[in-house]
Amino acid sequence: MELMTLLLLLAGLVLLTFGADVLVKGASSLAGSLGISPLIIGLTVVAFGTSAPEMSVSVSSAFKGAADIAVGNVVGSNICNVLLILGLSAIAASLVVQKQLVRFDIPIMIYGSLIVLLMGIDGVISRIDGLLLFLGIIAYTIFLIKEARREGVATVDGVDDISPPQPLWKNIISIVVGLVMLVLGSQWLVEGAVEIAKYFGLSELVIGLTIVAVGTSLPELATSVLASLKGERDIAVGNILGSNIFNIGAVLGLSGLIAPNGLPVAQSSLIIDIPVMILVALACLPVFLANYTVTRFDGVAFLVCYVVYVLYVVLAGQQSAMLATILPFLLIIVAVCVTWWMLEVVRYLRRQA
Repeated sequence: MELMTLLLLLAGLVLLTFGADVLVKGASSLAGSLGISPLIIGLTVVAFGTSAPEMSVSVSSAFKGAADIAVGNVVGSNICNVLLILGLSAIAASLVVQKQLVRFDIPIMIYGSLIVLLMGIDGVISRIDGLLLFLGIIAYTIFLIKEARREGVATVDGVDDISPPQPLWKNIISIVVGLVMLVLGSQWLVEGAVEIAKYFGLSELVIGLTIVAVGTSLPELATSVLASLKGERDIAVGNILGSNIFNIGAVLGLSGLIAPNGLPVAQSSLIIDIPVMILVALACLPVFLANYTVTRFDGVAFLVCYVVYVLYVVLAGQQSAMLATILPFLLIIVAVCVTWWMLEVVRYLRRQA
């Protein structure tokens, strides 16, 4: 593997991270200049903006015919957002969850994950499927805006990082520069990831589920962990849920529309990865319902589950003999975490009774 490949991958990750930051700040400042509510900015611009790297990588991969990276990036990023990023954010500081997230956003995330599985059963996410997913994210965004206006909410806790209003031309330049960095960074990242996959004998799907997924989730990681440390916990949770919904509706939807023959879905994704994405989305319900908080222990459990998942993906991708040896232990670890979360719900229901 050439040094240039590693430098290309690193440069792509750097450009994606800084490009997303520039784009989000520019878009946030533009929204402020136009008098848009901070609530709308927090639920849409911040959450959707941090998913811009996933959009760039998946659309670029779909256009180049690297469908496994396009699909694996979305599925892997959604798993990473909850298990790794929410886990680290909760470890930094216990998170308080708003009831509206449990009533509306988590069910939307769960339904979206299930829809991806249903659409992929025939082995491809067609252009019609992509269109339906994209129309879904548009409807979701419109609903958020209307709901915010109906409730008359003017502020959102945890959007203090939003840039103050700047002149219009500065905002436009920031957005354009951010988009250019994202497009260029995504191209470099995809090229570097494909070369690494070939060198280590790993499939593009495995690389998409791990390296690319974590790399494109760096903006969410930085935003949510920093927000948690600063006590802005609504944005830490909302950013993750909003990003996951955006990944399914906009990123996967647009990738399906761009791909010449739709997005082929690998059989391993249908059997393992997409069901894991669904289970991770479902796991949010018992965790969030337990006093509407995500404790540090929950964060550790999420993080442990993510390590287990990555180990399984890498070992399975390499067809390692070690997998058969450690698989029972990995399943036991996951079972302990799930049992703990269910006990939390039982204890909560007993207190309410």
